[in-house]
Amino acid sequence: MSRISPTPVAFQTDNHRTVLRITESALTPEGVLSLAEFRTWFEERRQVDVAQVRRIDLADLDRWSEDPHTGNIGHDSGKFFVVEGLSVNHSDGPVPRWTQPIINQPEIGILGILAKEFDGVLHFLMQAKNEPGNAGGVQLSPTVQATRSNYTGVHGGAAVPYLEYFRSADPGTVIADALQSEQGSWFYQKRNRNVVVEVQDEVPLLDGFRWLTLGQLHRLLAEDDIVNMDSRTVLSCLPFAAVQLATTFPAAVDSLQTAVLRSSSQEEAGRHPTGEILSWVTDARTRNQVRAQRIPLADVTSWRHTATAIEHEAGLFFRVIGVDVRTGHREVASWTQPMIEPVGTGIVAFLVTRFGGVLHALVHARVEPGYFDVVELAPTVQCNEENYGWLPAAARPRFLDRVLAARPEEILFEAALSEEGGRFYHALNRYLIIELDAGAGAALDTGPDHRWLTLHQLVGLLRHSHYVNVQARSLVACLHSLAGA
Repeated sequence: MSRISPTPVAFQTDNHRTVLRITESALTPEGVLSLAEFRTWFEERRQVDVAQVRRIDLADLDRWSEDPHTGNIGHDSGKFFVVEGLSVNHSDGPVPRWTQPIINQPEIGILGILAKEFDGVLHFLMQAKNEPGNAGGVQLSPTVQATRSNYTGVHGGAAVPYLEYFRSADPGTVIADALQSEQGSWFYQKRNRNVVVEVQDEVPLLDGFRWLTLGQLHRLLAEDDIVNMDSRTVLSCLPFAAVQLATTFPAAVDSLQTAVLRSSSQEEAGRHPTGEILSWVTDARTRNQVRAQRIPLADVTSWRHTATAIEHEAGLFFRVIGVDVRTGHREVASWTQPMIEPVGTGIVAFLVTRFGGVLHALVHARVEPGYFDVVELAPTVQCNEENYGWLPAAARPRFLDRVLAARPEEILFEAALSEEGGRFYHALNRYLIIELDAGAGAALDTGPDHRWLTLHQLVGLLRHSHYVNVQARSLVACLHSLAGA
């Protein structure tokens, strides 16, 4: 395994040492398992861990039923989640009011990754896991990816492996820990605990799990549909930075890598000071008067309920469907459940540019009805273009046309990545990072709802809840991956 020796005086505190070790792991392309060995193992997992997922009528869901009074779809245990209705009033938005189905899952799940040093380099324990909504079957998941209903055994199945490392972690071993939101258009105020815990002792390596460096994960992230959404959101929370990295690792850093990593470590170089950004977010939350009220699913209008789905009358946005799942590699061998199936493939994109040599990303103060606090920072563009033929022209996302017109040489990152496969069926988005030259970036009219933030500022906000949405967190992980590409 290649080993990059850090400059001993680069950092003076344990926290800085952790940051350096994470950066070093990101620049280590081969670990205890080579990428070639990983690919062989991963392909074997995809051949072995096969789930049979069959669409069924909603009335055929087992242990799930519609409430005769509300029409809400819930589990007979009262746990897991409920598909209900949401009434939204956004008086200042291009669509001032609407109703829709939404998933209400108030319990907080755990998305946890174990970290451990091998030969002096941090590795991360990842799971090859097949979720019923995954289009390609097995993906790389966190060490633990479980709802509270799952890890407390409501389903009556086997225990969740490695859970004890996260439920009883010593605070001194925690590298990252924050409650983060999920999709605010499909979930009502859903949050998960994103946590990374470092261990010193031997960890038994169970079937379906492997240790990888961050550099290896970054390379896999650039490939279609290998690293799942839950892994991406946890990885984005790592305190990834490098003061004077170009000096510490001179052979490993070219101009792009320097720009990415410098943006992680130089807050003073930001186009907008962090205090100004926080004030802007607070102002956006104050300006946008959004009233989201839970209502019975039966009261949702403009959506039709058929035997096979609940779908919008225009055939857009998403559908609520039922699936029957049979697999031999989960805590439970078979079950049925409702899922959300998006219509079409979405676009999730950051426009980035460099100010003073520091990489900035253009973020959007985005309103979604299921957010806990009205507004979160989102990618520059996050949408499915097909939906906007039905909506008012004012609803068309700002900068969508610029993203669609990106030239090949402007695209720093592009991959087709899935959203969470436990609740969403074949939810695929095209993730993009598009670099504008500094002149074009400076000349861009960002308007009141977009601002340029450094990667350092975004990572800083990720230490707190309800600031950076799940799609932007995925793109932060993708931005980090460019540093060691």
